[in-house]
Amino acid sequence: MFDTHCHLNFQAFDGVVDRTITEAQANGVNHILIPSTDVPTSKKACEIVGDQENVFAAVGIHPHHIFQFQMSDSEFDLTKELGEIEKLLEDKKVVAVGEIGIDRHYYRKTKYKDYQIDEELVTLQKDVFRSQIELAKKHDKSLLLHNREAKKDFLEILDSAWDKKLEGKTVFHCCEPDEELLAYALDHKIYIGVDGDVTYSDSKKAFATKIPLKSLVLETDSPFLTPEPYRGQKNSPSNLPLIASKIAELQDVTKEEITKQTTENALALAGLV
Repeated sequence: MFDTHCHLNFQAFDGVVDRTITEAQANGVNHILIPSTDVPTSKKACEIVGDQENVFAAVGIHPHHIFQFQMSDSEFDLTKELGEIEKLLEDKKVVAVGEIGIDRHYYRKTKYKDYQIDEELVTLQKDVFRSQIELAKKHDKSLLLHNREAKKDFLEILDSAWDKKLEGKTVFHCCEPDEELLAYALDHKIYIGVDGDVTYSDSKKAFATKIPLKSLVLETDSPFLTPEPYRGQKNSPSNLPLIASKIAELQDVTKEEITKQTTENALALAGLV
């Protein structure tokens, strides 16, 4: 199996990355893609994948972290940070740019004091989103896309920057259960990422029944979105089979069929076939 979205570069996995990967392999998860959210996590992802077989990295700046460039006392220069991301794309084990996109959600937990979502921030998110899509096109990398409560803005930028070379190499990570997003994905040969919330969210369960197997990839989004029966605990890639089992149940197919097709899809998404 292939976990296409697992944050082994986050603090939750400090000191236990090797063990986590070994445990995942013991549970049939033989490939992992580590997405990033800023330059430090991008560099950390590259460090992790260097010594691991079948573990790959995505580098990029998450829309939530665009706020740091707006802060009056910010020490970060956007052009420089994007330059750092581009340098990391030269690594052969970096297969994608991500996770990137637009985010209008107010997070209860954030490191940013006085965090605000205003149109100035969203405009900056759009600019950085577009710039990172261009980096993926320039360096022939895949895209891991994040959208939360910002469908109109998200599709506007994606549509304006779209290139047919991104077909089959793009995923809507943890896709919101939305018919318009699904239709856009199918029309552009974009994969839909399904996570552990499919085991407890009625809207995600209903949405999962509508996703063709050819368009489906599996994600844990570890350490978040832990599936039942372990909800409330730290998530790990070892839980990916639970997601596969639930989707098999919802689509009335065998788990083996889900495993085979989603693994083939994920390998294609990452440009590994």
